[in-house]
This record gives sequence, structure tokens and C-alpha cells, in this order.
Amino acid sequence: MNAPSLTPCPSDAGTREVLSVARRYCELIESAGPDNASWLRRVAQLLPRLHAAMASVAAVAIARHDHPVDLDARFDLFSRLRQLLAERDGYFLEFDRAQDGAEAMSGSLADDLTDIYCELKTGLRVYETDRARALDAWATGYEYHWGRHLVDAERHLAVLTATNRLD
Repeated sequence: MNAPSLTPCPSDAGTREVLSVARRYCELIESAGPDNASWLRRVAQLLPRLHAAMASVAAVAIARHDHPVDLDARFDLFSRLRQLLAERDGYFLEFDRAQDGAEAMSGSLADDLTDIYCELKTGLRVYETDRARALDAWATGYEYHWGRHLVDAERHLAVLTATNRLD
């Protein structure tokens, strides 16, 4: 049996903010390219707003989370972002440094941004026909999956900003 998820109430201001930020995030990721130099800085500015919006949504308990994933499209986006990010993509997670002599980076900003995008984009599509299901999928995915990617991406982007490697 699935654990109950937290689903936002479709009529509240928090839900409207989630929708607005989700749309902006998806548009921003879709516009990523070598000719769009400031896109990563805009992502870094938008992620905290997404985090705050998801944290502020009024929720009720529901137990379901089902949405298909287009693995080919996901891989294509991940590959494009990974190539674009280049040396800014990989990062250490906290447990990586605790191991003796561990040099392999296990975090990927491209993976984080891709997973967040796929969850939000799917929710935006579903929202047009079934608001409750879309909001449930976002809330459940945030709680159990993409919320961690969001935190990891925010942390890595803060490091890139502090070391003047964001642009």
C-alpha cells in the first residue's frame, strides 16, 4: 500500500503560485542553450520560489501517484543539459566526502533539473484535464522524489554562484 501523499487544495493562492512557477521553470528549461547565457542564473533564482511555493501549499492526505514517464524524452533532455552544463554539472553529495579517497562525484545538476522538469511538465499537462490528479502527483513526487533534487540543485547552484562559476 502506498503511503498517503499530500495534495494541495486546487483553489488556494499557493496552488496558483506553484502553477505559475512550474510554467516558468518548464519554459526556462526548454529555452536552455549555448546562445542563452543567463538561463542558469535565472534557474538559480527560480528554484527557491518553487521550493517556497511547494512548501506553502495547503495539503490534504491522498494515497496515489501515477504518471507515465517518457524515458527517451527524459534522456534527451538530460543529455542536452549535461552537455550545456559541462564542468558545472557534477558535484559531491555529503556522503561522497566521508569515504576514504572518494573522488567520484555522484550528484548531477543536469539530472536534478531534468527530474524536476519532467515532474512539473507532466503535472502541467494533466492539470488541464484533472487538477486533483496533477496536484496529487506534484505533491507526492515532491515529497518522495523531486523535492530532494530541488534541494540538491539549489545547493549546487549556490556553490556555483559563490565561486563565480554560474555564468
